[in-house]
Amino acid sequence: MSDQIQPEGDGFAEHDHGALGDAEYAQFMELAAEEGFDIEDVEGAIEEVGHGPLPVLAVIGRPNVGKSTLVNRIIGRREAVVEDRPGVTRDRVTYEAEWAGRRFKLVDTGGWEQDVLGIDASVAAQAEYAIEAADAVVFVVDATVGATDTDEAVVRLLRKAGKPVVLCANKVDGPSGEADATALWALGLGEPHPVSALHGRGTGDMLDAVLDALPEAPEQTFGTAIGGPRRIALIGRPNVGKSSLLNKVANEDRVVVNELAGTTRDPVDELIELGGVTWKFVDTAGIRKRVHLQQGADYYASLRTAAAVEKAEVAVILIDASESISVQDQRIVTMAVEAGRAIVVAYNKWDTLDEERRYYLEREIETELAQVAWAPRVNVSAATGRHMEKLVPAIETAIEGWETRVPTGRLNAFLGEIVASHPHPVRGGKQPRILFGTQAGTKPPRFVFFASGFIEAGYRRFLERRLREEFGFEGTPIHISVRVREKRGRKK
Repeated sequence: MSDQIQPEGDGFAEHDHGALGDAEYAQFMELAAEEGFDIEDVEGAIEEVGHGPLPVLAVIGRPNVGKSTLVNRIIGRREAVVEDRPGVTRDRVTYEAEWAGRRFKLVDTGGWEQDVLGIDASVAAQAEYAIEAADAVVFVVDATVGATDTDEAVVRLLRKAGKPVVLCANKVDGPSGEADATALWALGLGEPHPVSALHGRGTGDMLDAVLDALPEAPEQTFGTAIGGPRRIALIGRPNVGKSSLLNKVANEDRVVVNELAGTTRDPVDELIELGGVTWKFVDTAGIRKRVHLQQGADYYASLRTAAAVEKAEVAVILIDASESISVQDQRIVTMAVEAGRAIVVAYNKWDTLDEERRYYLEREIETELAQVAWAPRVNVSAATGRHMEKLVPAIETAIEGWETRVPTGRLNAFLGEIVASHPHPVRGGKQPRILFGTQAGTKPPRFVFFASGFIEAGYRRFLERRLREEFGFEGTPIHISVRVREKRGRKK
């Protein structure tokens, strides 16, 4: 298609067009100038929305060294839970951050409880998963305590992984504490950056070092080879049947299956041929649940799922249809949506349902999973193989939606019809309008719309719904960014 990115040519080298080819980009800029938008603002909006995957920065360290406080400092708001005891970080573990004009994903690994094998084992487990998913690492050490045996264990993991590391000596609240930070040179990770995450002291210098360590764009773990196998992550809470599903599609016992949650301890990659196509399925690690480790189990579920999703193109979310949809199911769905992956929802153990359970399950899906109503759904039984033949068509549908690109001309014709037939509500005596827009990226589809005034969240949801009705986008999240035109009197 002529409006796709061209890999060669001077225009492409000079600009980050997102998904716009040179000719389409030039026409779009002319339209932006006619509508009174600042060209630099428009270029910045396309570059921001049209970016590929962001580089990933993991914040790791033993409990209670201030990781979540540092995360809040970096993202500029209080989102990660902070409490003066280890093991309080739960639910969401990834955030988007920006420093000096560069954006990156931040993985907060703070929050677990030690198991019977000791704190070293807990730290090692969380660090391994975080390091695997990251392009660079911030290793946080409490400068007032100094390097412990646990810290030394994490250092060995970091050296083995070979990822760039920025050493953060936290809790240095003044010049008197900098001697404590200097002692951390002994860890052999380079210069320790003295920081007070609580007060912000030294965080700017540390983040400058982070930008030097992060790649401009992360190494792609999928789609690098034409015709290479697509990566499909099987995700879900413990014991929903991920390993059973993998064995069924492979037609052999590739991984161990047991009724106890937590049989799978490490992610398992398997090349499997289905319908004449080779796929790479990733069976994510389960969680060994113990009552006294409930917080840690929830945390491990989030971290392992995030690592698997980051490395995949499609997330097949398995839900146990025989049980009520849980908060953990919803967290996993939200994580896959926020990661921007193509999504298929598979309701497993369908053969065990009676009519009453099916009725209540449909009501639960309508209320609890409304955010992914656009995702292909398959009702399967990993144990019996029922409807397994529907899984691959659903995956292919989701990938097609994930890669769909709407030419700018067609998109603006569609926007014109929407504005004429369903204008934005009048607020404060003014009626903001969507003036024009473009799809700046795919995988997932990312749009930037330019408007004459603030566009309310309800109208944005309406636009997303109409985009799906018009162009499909089945099985993929859609990201919509709206830029408002500055008053003409402020233009230079």
